[in-house]
Amino acid sequence: MATFEERINADLKTAMKARDKARTRTIRAIKSAILLANTDGSGNKVTEEKGTKILIKMAKQRKDALGIYEKQNRADLAEIEKAELAVISDYLPKAMTPAEIEAGVKAIIGEVGATSMRDMGKVMGIASKRFAGKADGKVISGFVRNALK
Repeated sequence: MATFEERINADLKTAMKARDKARTRTIRAIKSAILLANTDGSGNKVTEEKGTKILIKMAKQRKDALGIYEKQNRADLAEIEKAELAVISDYLPKAMTPAEIEAGVKAIIGEVGATSMRDMGKVMGIASKRFAGKADGKVISGFVRNALK
């Protein structure tokens, strides 16, 4: 099985051969972020988990920029962000449905033995790690709040 970096490199070659400018530009940005993470001084290579964190951050940046461009009626720049967000999304794990998030949160609450809002930190810590890249933190937080009321 190919590592995260190997998959990115292979996809970059494929996008370049296909002359897909948007995909090539985005994968180059991903590769650049990976290279920066590899040279952070820790000496560790980017793992699948660390790569997912990088991609989540990049996706969030694209979503934020997209919102700004849409408010400013800059359709040209918004299209670029949409295209890049679509490519980044291809590498992220499949998003969880609200029902899956709710079931997962309830399971975590059972494991931890949480009974009140005081235990929200414990539940959120575990849930954030388990659902990383699969669910937005705000959505998880909403389900945890509802379950601990």
